[in-house]
Amino acid sequence: MTTEPENLSDNLTQPPIKPNTPLPMVETAFLASTASLIWFINFYFPLGPVLRIFFPIPIALVYLRWGRRAAWMAAITSGLLLTVLMGPTRSMLFVMPFAFMGVLLGYCWCRRTPWLVSMSLSALLGTLGVFFRLWLLSVLSSEDLWVYVINQVSQFTEWVFLKLSILATPSVMWIQIGAIAIILLNNFLYLFVVHLAAWLLLDRLGNPIPRPPRWVQVLMDYE
Repeated sequence: MTTEPENLSDNLTQPPIKPNTPLPMVETAFLASTASLIWFINFYFPLGPVLRIFFPIPIALVYLRWGRRAAWMAAITSGLLLTVLMGPTRSMLFVMPFAFMGVLLGYCWCRRTPWLVSMSLSALLGTLGVFFRLWLLSVLSSEDLWVYVINQVSQFTEWVFLKLSILATPSVMWIQIGAIAIILLNNFLYLFVVHLAAWLLLDRLGNPIPRPPRWVQVLMDYE
């Protein structure tokens, strides 16, 4: 007998288990702890972008193995564990967007959606996460951090215009649109790397995700 996920697609990569086995609960707790530990280590001992790539992958793996309910439990558990270890503020910065992103990626990968779709949806969620972070930190610091971001983008834009010998100054509206576009592009590139890491890692764990576009397979020389 197999633990029944919410729909048939959740059962594509789910291993057979015996009735009343604690395996789903143990794996969910272990992977939730793994996600929390990766965030915890990266916060205090940052290793550049290396660990950041794996923030959403453990929770997505829970979804692939045990379905939607287990993935949400893993997301909540990781948030509660980080609340104990680091406080509610830093816990919320992980849950939104990375824990939610893990659930979303697991949902997309279970349904074998193309990379472009899952990357786009997750990039939108990541962009919302950036604005959530800015809002939360602005509330805690009593300063509008969005203004700081706009000032940085304005300085960069002026430098680019100067190098290109363009005698013009973009309006604040266009600067804000540019800032949002940069955040969205950054999240899209981040999700591409996450997909690459998940593709190479989860294949070896027996929970493959949808195949990437052909040009990616050729570029990576991976069949």
